[in-house]
Amino acid sequence: MAKLKIKTHSGAKKRFRLTKNGHVKRSRANRSHILTKKTTKRKRGLRRGTYADVTNAPTIKRMIPYK
Repeated sequence: MAKLKIKTHSGAKKRFRLTKNGHVKRSRANRSHILTKKTTKRKRGLRRGTYADVTNAPTIKRMIPYK
C-alpha cells in the first residue's frame, strides 16, 4: 500500500521556517501597521526573527512536513 502524502498548511508555510537543527524560526508580530506610535528602538527589535516556543514547535512541524 502506498504511503499517503501530507498536505502542507498554507498559512504555516508562509510564516515559519525550519533551521538546520530542527528549531522553528518565526518573525515577530506588530510590524505591519501603526508604526508611527512605536519607537525606533522597538521597531528595530521587531526586525529580528526569533524561535517559536517549544510547546508550539511540534504542532508547527506537523503543519510543514516537507520544509
